[in-house]
Amino acid sequence: MSFCTVLSAAVQGLSVEMIRVEADVSNGLPMFHMVGYLSSEVKEASERVRTAIRNSGMKLPAKKIIVNLAPATVRKRGASFDLPIALAVLAAMNYVPEEALKGVAVIGEVSLEGKIRGVSGVLPIVMEAKNQGCTACILPEENEIEGRLVSGIKILPADNLEKLCAYLNGDEKEIHRKKQGRSSAQRNIFENKKEDFSDICGQNAVKRAAEIAVAGGHNLLMAGPPGSGKSMIARRIATILPELSLEESLEITRIYSVLGMIDKEQPLITRRPFRSVHHTITKTALVGGGMTPRPGEISMAHGGVLFLDELAEFPRNVLEVLRQPLEEHQIHIARNYGNFTFPAEFMLVAAMNPCPCGNYPDMQKCSCTPSQIQKYLGKISQPFLDRMDLCIETPKVEYRELDIERIGKKEEESSEVIRSRVVEARKLQKKRYEGTQIRTNSMLGPGEIRTYIPLGSAERKLMEKAFERMGLTARTYHKILRVARTIADLDYSEKVTEKHLKEAIAYRSLDKKYWGR
Repeated sequence: MSFCTVLSAAVQGLSVEMIRVEADVSNGLPMFHMVGYLSSEVKEASERVRTAIRNSGMKLPAKKIIVNLAPATVRKRGASFDLPIALAVLAAMNYVPEEALKGVAVIGEVSLEGKIRGVSGVLPIVMEAKNQGCTACILPEENEIEGRLVSGIKILPADNLEKLCAYLNGDEKEIHRKKQGRSSAQRNIFENKKEDFSDICGQNAVKRAAEIAVAGGHNLLMAGPPGSGKSMIARRIATILPELSLEESLEITRIYSVLGMIDKEQPLITRRPFRSVHHTITKTALVGGGMTPRPGEISMAHGGVLFLDELAEFPRNVLEVLRQPLEEHQIHIARNYGNFTFPAEFMLVAAMNPCPCGNYPDMQKCSCTPSQIQKYLGKISQPFLDRMDLCIETPKVEYRELDIERIGKKEEESSEVIRSRVVEARKLQKKRYEGTQIRTNSMLGPGEIRTYIPLGSAERKLMEKAFERMGLTARTYHKILRVARTIADLDYSEKVTEKHLKEAIAYRSLDKKYWGR
């Protein structure tokens, strides 16, 4: 045998392209040449593979070795092609039987001494290998637990090249026993510590708005003076988010796998992500992209919460890139060598001061000029503001809310109590939208709104009056109806009544107060 093909895979954004690693060993001038639209790190694999084979007790003959990674139109990056290249060359030289590699996907980095090292992006690769009909996947022992998250495909972990070759030649003892991950009760990177809504004194209206936002998957904007609890409330929103389903866990884990940000011992992400970004973030870091497009903070918040603190401090051009993902729940990035799509179904939570000093509209304390206030608030454009479903003011906390004696007599609602109501509201939505792609009320389009939120004559008159007096846009009109539907769900009401609409309308009053819109 002088020719062999081994299956591997290349990660392009979040999608996976199966790659055929072809090796040909023939007579001619001794060389190890690789082709197939390779990046520099893949080209370097020839030296790593040649040295690893020698240090694993096998000899490369003085032959002409050509390795091709097909299709040649797909750019290959990373060190995950080391192991498939090594096995393709060894099979072409009859060190391992080609039959043992039929229907097997191979990924892994190889060190100079022949050790097989872990790589990122294993979960989506194993998923795609299964979809393409592969029966097994050879991967680094470090990635074993991650690979076993996919059922229906055999996982063959390997820690060094010599033992792997022995296994492929029939010595089954050489494959390491199945590794056990940590208990599922172990905390993962998204689990909150001891934060709880019961820590927040007062601010009942803001907590109510947060509950509605989570129950319907709505976006939330909080504005108020420094120290009024905006950031504190935002961080505790993560404690009332509903549990992830297995399908959602795998979808989120897939994103973090590509980024190399998962726990090797407990790779499955079981908590909804909460991403808090600084106002110095760039557009690329927020939405993703770069020379080699990778998911950004928006996609990392998929299925969870993206928190923007000090919203008015963000550059306006950075905030504007959020508009399209908030509507489409996807990010499309175009490059001259391909188009990439990243998921972006997240809940946006933002907090801001009403002016640079934070005291507006209390003009006795505010030291800002009208032009400074206008410039500060002007960073938030009307189209961006329209995409916020709930806008709520967080007033200054009064002493009586912080008084130790009073606090000892009055218990604030815990996150567990609030979360139980959120879960019940989500169950109603799941039942209502069964058989559709809609998961929460925030995902309702204009057509679905007419179907699922029918209004009576009194409700229509109320909305007509609000539309005219508040100068609502079509987008804000629909958002009010979606929020009202969520309020009705929390009230266990099948119909959206005037009471629910009035509360939803109240969450648009902040626009008029600060922006005069």
